[in-house]
Amino acid sequence: MNQSPKPPVPPKGVPGGAASSASAAIRRRLDVEQSYDFKGTLKTFMPYLWPKDRADLRARVIFALAALLIAKITTVAVPFLYGDAVDALTPGSGLQAAAIAISLIIAYGVARIMMQAFAQLRDAIFAKVAFNAVRQIAGRTFRHIHRLSLRFHLERRTGGLQRVIDRGTKGIDSLLSWTIFSIAPTILELLLVCGIMLWKFDVWFAVVTLATVAAYAWFTLIITNWRVKYRREMNDSDTEANTKAVDSLLNFETVKYFNAEEHEAGRFDKAMNIFARASEKTQTSLSILNTGQAAIIALGLVGVMVLAAIGVAEGRMTVGELVMVNAFLVQLYVPLNLLGTVYREITQALIDMEKMFDHLRLDPEIEDRPGAQPLVVKGGEIRFENVRFSYEPDREILKGISFSVPAGKTVAVVGPSGAGKSTLSRILYRFYDISSGAVTIDGQDVRDVTQKSLRAAIGIVPQDTVLFNDTLRYNIRYGRLDASDEEVEAAARLAQIEPFIAKAPQGFNTMVGERGLKLSGGEKQRVAIARTILKNPPILILDEATSALDTHTEREIQSALKAVARNRTALVIAHRLSTVVDADEIIVLVDGEIVERGTHTALLARAGTYAAMWNRQREAAEAREKLAEAFGADDPIAAVPAGAA
Repeated sequence: MNQSPKPPVPPKGVPGGAASSASAAIRRRLDVEQSYDFKGTLKTFMPYLWPKDRADLRARVIFALAALLIAKITTVAVPFLYGDAVDALTPGSGLQAAAIAISLIIAYGVARIMMQAFAQLRDAIFAKVAFNAVRQIAGRTFRHIHRLSLRFHLERRTGGLQRVIDRGTKGIDSLLSWTIFSIAPTILELLLVCGIMLWKFDVWFAVVTLATVAAYAWFTLIITNWRVKYRREMNDSDTEANTKAVDSLLNFETVKYFNAEEHEAGRFDKAMNIFARASEKTQTSLSILNTGQAAIIALGLVGVMVLAAIGVAEGRMTVGELVMVNAFLVQLYVPLNLLGTVYREITQALIDMEKMFDHLRLDPEIEDRPGAQPLVVKGGEIRFENVRFSYEPDREILKGISFSVPAGKTVAVVGPSGAGKSTLSRILYRFYDISSGAVTIDGQDVRDVTQKSLRAAIGIVPQDTVLFNDTLRYNIRYGRLDASDEEVEAAARLAQIEPFIAKAPQGFNTMVGERGLKLSGGEKQRVAIARTILKNPPILILDEATSALDTHTEREIQSALKAVARNRTALVIAHRLSTVVDADEIIVLVDGEIVERGTHTALLARAGTYAAMWNRQREAAEAREKLAEAFGADDPIAAVPAGAA
C-alpha cells in the first residue's frame, strides 16, 4: 500500500491565506481519501494495545496469548484422539480394545470442551484490553476534535464526522477480534498441522496442505482487493446519506417552512441509491469469492485424502490415520473459510481507523505557546492595537483597528451587518489569531496566555444561542458546572427567566429539545444570560444579546444586563442602538474600519454615520408604534399582521 502523506496543517497564527488553503486541502483529504497508511495506523494503534502505564492490561495480553496457545495445542490433539479411537475399534479386537476406544472417545470430548473453554477464556481475559483501547482512542479523538479550531468546525459536516468516529471505534474492535482471534490462531494451527504432517507422514501431505492454503490466500486477497473499491463506495455513500439525514433533521423547521420534504427525501434517496448499487456489487463479488474459496478447499481436501487413501492401501497408514488427516484438514479449513471475511474486515477496520486517525493527525490551528502562563486579571482592560484579520486571503475583515475598553467600563461597537463586529468577540476568545497587531488584557497578549484561563475570564451572551438537549437547569448550570441549585435559581431570577420556568410543566427540569428548539428565541437568550451571570466573569461580551427579543422584552431585560455589566469590563456588540446609549464609548465600525467614536450624545451632535443610523432606527420604531396604536396591540411588533408590511 502507498503511504498517504501527513495532512497539511494550517500555520499557527495565520487565519487567512495559507490557513484557508490548508483547511481546504484537509477537507479534500478527509472526504475523498483513496490511499491508506496502514502501517502508520497500526503504529498509532499499538501503544493502546500494550499500554505502558497499565501493567494489569499487559498481563492480560500475556495470559490471553497463553490461553490461545493452549487452545490451539488442544485443537491439534483432537484429531489424534479421534484417529486412535477409530483404530482401537477394529472389529473383533475384544473388550479391552473397546474400553481403550471408549477412553479415547471420552478424552476426545474433554479435549473439544477444553478447546472451546480456552478460546472463551482468551476472549474473556482480552476483553478488558480491547475495550480499554476503544475507550482511550475514542476519548482522545473526542477531546482532540474539541481542540481543533473554529474554522474546522465551521467547515465540517456533523453527520459525516460522527459516522467516521463511529466506524473508527468499531474498526478497532473488529481489528482486535479478527487479527488476534482469527488470523493469529489460524497461522499457528497451520504451522502445527504442517509440522505434524511432516513428522507423521511424508512431505507431500505438507506440500499439498501448504499449496492449498497459499492458493486460497492468494485468491482471497486478489478478489478482496477488487471488492475494496465497492466497500469504499459504500462507506462514502453511507457517510453522505447520513450527513444529509442529520443536516435535514437539524433543520426540520426550515424544511417545513419551504415544503421541502420531498426535496430532502430525494437528496437522501439519491445517496441511498448509490449505496444500494455499491452494496449490490459488493454482494455479487462476495458470491464469486465464496465459490472460488469452496472450490480451492475441495481440491485441497481431495488431494490430501487421495494421498491418505493410497497410504492405507499400501499399508503405510491406518484407517484411523486417514480419519485423523481428514479431521486435521476440516479443522484447518473451517477458519480458512472465514479468511475472505477476515481480510475484508481487517482491511475495512484499518480504513475506518485511518479515517479517524486522520483527524487525530490534524494539529489545532490555535495552540498555547510554549511556556504560556495563566491570564491574571486585575482590572480587565482590553486593548486592540492596530489589529488586522481576515478569514480568507482575498477579503480583509478588520483593517488596522485600535481601541480600548478601560477596566470596569462599557464600550459598544455598532455598525452594519458584515462590518466585523462579531469577529471582535471571536478574536478576544482566541478562536482565531490575528494577522498583525495585538490584543491584550491588562497588558497581557492573549496569544501569550493559556486558552483555558483566557476563556475562564470572559463571559459571553452570543447572538445565536444554541442549547444542549437537556434540562433548563443543566443549560443554566453550564455557566459553572459546580454551582448549587440555589445559585442556578438566583441566576435565572436575575435573567428574568424564572416566571417562564415557573409555568413550565417540570420547572427547571423541563427539557429544552434539540438545540433548544422547544424554547422561543427570547427564552433561549435569557438562558444564555443566566448562565453568563452564573459564570460571574470579570470581562463580559454581549454579542447582539437582545437580538432575539421583542421591544417590550428587550426593555425588561436591559436592566438585568446593566446589572451584570456593572463594575465589569464590558464589550457590547449591538445592532439596535437603543441598547447602547448608556455606554461609556460607542465605536462605529464600517467595512472593518472605525469611522466614528464617542458617547451617544457626542456622536449625535456630529451628525455623521451614527446619527444617520440612529435616525433610521428611530423612524422605524415610530412606524411600529403607530401600527401598534392602529391595531390596538401592546406589542408594536406583534401588532403587524401578516402582509401588512
